[in-house]
Amino acid sequence: MRLLLIRHGQTPSNVEALLDTAVPGAALTALGEQQAAALPEALADEDIEALYVSTLVRTQLTAAPLAAARGLEPLVRDGIREVSAGDLEMLPGDSEHGLLYMKTVFAWAAGETELRMPGGESGTEALARYDAVVAEAAASGAGTVAMVSHGAAIRMWTAARADNVDVPFAAAHPLRNTGVVILDGSPRDGWKALSWAGALVAPAGEGGPAGRPVDTE
Repeated sequence: MRLLLIRHGQTPSNVEALLDTAVPGAALTALGEQQAAALPEALADEDIEALYVSTLVRTQLTAAPLAAARGLEPLVRDGIREVSAGDLEMLPGDSEHGLLYMKTVFAWAAGETELRMPGGESGTEALARYDAVVAEAAASGAGTVAMVSHGAAIRMWTAARADNVDVPFAAAHPLRNTGVVILDGSPRDGWKALSWAGALVAPAGEGGPAGRPVDTE
């Protein structure tokens, strides 16, 4: 299966650098709406057969233009929502609170899944819910699936599950609004990241360290 993980468009909380992870969350800014409107053209070459969104409003608004263009009904799944900030909810993300949040997220991706976000979920719980939605999509038989999800969740899951993306790469490459990570594989056979926000990703051992971009044009 070809899996497109798409970060939602810009929100006011993004502009203010807030850890906004609770449902329903913020809507899109005017720029976020423009980003969403550009998705159908940006993904014109992708034969998307199923479209998933999270329970947060921003993913549903981001997916709406793509759904309309392709005649798809978005499937709402809680499993691909953002990593819960717990006690850090709505605190500044560009502070020690944000550092703790991302440190915990990447520790999960590195295998320390027993750790728990302060007042929130554990890595085991976060990965399990995301895995469940990906497994559902794979079982549907669709060749290409798009999921409009969230930055930290996408980076965490990809670093944990893609054979050729490691934590240092995911940590060093934030995903901009409506940025897309494209993977190929299956829950049974594993996953390989093909591109990260337009940059090709080298297979592990075939071009340097895991997750090393080989073409950033």
